[in-house]
Amino acid sequence: MARAEANGISIEYDSLGDDDAETILLVAGLGMQMVRWSAEFRETIAAQGFRVVRFDNRDVGLSTHFDDAPVPELNAVAQALARGERPDVPYTLYDMADDAAGLLDVLEIERAHIVGASMGGMIAQLIASEHPHRTLSLTSIMSNTGNPGLPPATAEAMAVLTQRPPSPFEDEAGFLAHSARSARVIGSPGFPFDEAAQRAEALAAAQRAYNPAGFGRQIAAITATGDRRARLNTIAAPTLVVHGAADPLVPLAGGQDTAANIRGAELKVIEGMGHDLPPALYETLALAIAANARRARQPA
Repeated sequence: MARAEANGISIEYDSLGDDDAETILLVAGLGMQMVRWSAEFRETIAAQGFRVVRFDNRDVGLSTHFDDAPVPELNAVAQALARGERPDVPYTLYDMADDAAGLLDVLEIERAHIVGASMGGMIAQLIASEHPHRTLSLTSIMSNTGNPGLPPATAEAMAVLTQRPPSPFEDEAGFLAHSARSARVIGSPGFPFDEAAQRAEALAAAQRAYNPAGFGRQIAAITATGDRRARLNTIAAPTLVVHGAADPLVPLAGGQDTAANIRGAELKVIEGMGHDLPPALYETLALAIAANARRARQPA
């Protein structure tokens, strides 16, 4: 792994594959460190002939933490938006999209295929809209548009998202039990659930870096960014929208709305998929991402 100074912060990243190949930039979701993009998934994508770059978003993992900034109160952020005012937050998803563009600058990657999941899909959408000259193609996975009219998460999924787990350093067993339950609640009912693997990944990520306040600031960034449909309407890059039919956290309507607001977007709905990336789908997803990337090579 390596570190880059970009957009005024430090960004931890790594790269897999031939440096001369077209780059796929993986953008992680809410509170997720780049290590949650598994080695097997990255290798499956790289085998399609791509260089794969992943990185820690700001306020998570080994990238810059905004420890001096308080965690905003979400109701205050929403009320400011409703009044047409700029919310008082440390950063928004636009800043996080600029981080990714800055990383491409440091790596001297002129253009990349942008792939994001969940909050990472929201950031990927903004990379494509705000930095179109850096975007070869866009793949938005299990994400939405910020449209306030979309259906909410299920009550159970929202509960595990917002419930703060015990500290892994004070109550490791409680932390791992919470992590496993959360993964099961929002996961894919149509595919096998490996609780031991989920626990191992959660513990490894916590030992690498643990910043629950950053999770709260990232939620505030999502809330403060608001409805992105007007920006999505400007995206011209070939776009693939992937969504699970059984997603309890970001319901399928979010993916449908995303595809409807990006000109020429293709929507791929996967039965049995929830709000995760089951290993059984790695090849399916890698082939879909590669096929969308090839659309960027075709003459307009």
